[in-house]
Amino acid sequence: MDTMGAAPGTGPNTGPMSVVRRIPRKKTVGDLPTDRTLVMGVLNVTPDSFSDGGRFLARAGTAVDHESAVHAGLSLHYAGADIIDVGGESTRPGAQPVDEQEEQRRILPVLEALFTGGAVVSVDTRHPGTAAAAIERAPGPEHLLINDVSGLMTAEHMPQVVAEGGVRVIVTHNRGDAQTMQSRTDYVDVVAEVIGELEQIRDRYRQAGVPAERIILDPGIGFAKTAEQNWELLRHLDRVVSLGHPVLLGVSRKGFLGELLAGSEGPREPEGRDAATLALSTLAAQAGAWAVRVHDVGPTLDAMKAVAEIQSR
Repeated sequence: MDTMGAAPGTGPNTGPMSVVRRIPRKKTVGDLPTDRTLVMGVLNVTPDSFSDGGRFLARAGTAVDHESAVHAGLSLHYAGADIIDVGGESTRPGAQPVDEQEEQRRILPVLEALFTGGAVVSVDTRHPGTAAAAIERAPGPEHLLINDVSGLMTAEHMPQVVAEGGVRVIVTHNRGDAQTMQSRTDYVDVVAEVIGELEQIRDRYRQAGVPAERIILDPGIGFAKTAEQNWELLRHLDRVVSLGHPVLLGVSRKGFLGELLAGSEGPREPEGRDAATLALSTLAAQAGAWAVRVHDVGPTLDAMKAVAEIQSR
């Protein structure tokens, strides 16, 4: 715990936001390890995300309990997460859209506290206004990433916001929004088409002035893909890595794992999918992934260190 005087809630009359204090130097992307695959911890400040939706709602009504969300985010930070990915709008299939104002009410106080706590933060948003608000509140462009899963439906002004903010961006393959993406799974060659469409989205950012080294690619497991298409992409993740950009893989607790692990009562519940997630994260590290996005940080970090040790010899 090198960034804080005490863990959240350990002192008298303290909560996670009251113990956050300013530190001389906050962690940046440049401070992150380069000798192993990074671990991105998931923090969903939403009522309806598939795995942890509703964890941070106040007891009365649907207002966000920012104190609890900050506590959870700092816990991920202390558990060793290199990056905390904060989302205020669920992107699971079928989720209802959230407007920018509500999204910002949910996440901006959390972002500010996590920055103060020394964390590198990724903001999971498809809204340029929310991206701009996050950039404004970040200590600097090296403390923040924008993670946009919109894919081919990326908002017109998002590349410009990212370019002007000087931040890194995660470009995810997707063909629709939460309401439509699972009806757009008509591929002839899913690996080749995903790569081609990723390059299309990437080129929009390049044309807006985002340097190639600040663009991270995500093949979009679970977005506009069937279970078998997800598995096919995972078998050929090395082809995405070969494009020359850092690659993020996010498979944590997703539905296709629940289907794989289904029992007599149906698909395995999200919390029971962590071992399968860890196996795929390990294989992603072996394939050269830059980072994996997960709910269960501690065991994943251990696995990434083990893979790095093998690869260093």
